[in-house]
Amino acid sequence: MPQFMDFHEELTLPFEVIQQITQEANDGVTDEFGVRQVELYYTTESGQVYCLLEAPDAEAVRKHHAAIGVPCGDVHQVTGIR
Repeated sequence: MPQFMDFHEELTLPFEVIQQITQEANDGVTDEFGVRQVELYYTTESGQVYCLLEAPDAEAVRKHHAAIGVPCGDVHQVTGIR
């Protein structure tokens, strides 16, 4: 499955939301668009968030964010070293 990275400039995530995202990532939960959270990188001070997701395509990533009410900027397909 392709992987995608997106960035959110100012997205403050409550600790409970981070816990939920973590649990869903650990459980391998896939949403209705075929998107699965792989990792989430964030800074609590500035609200900057990077999402690493598995998805069929970039449009599925945009739909995933829209469904949860989170604005989504640029989406980039990425390849890791593993």
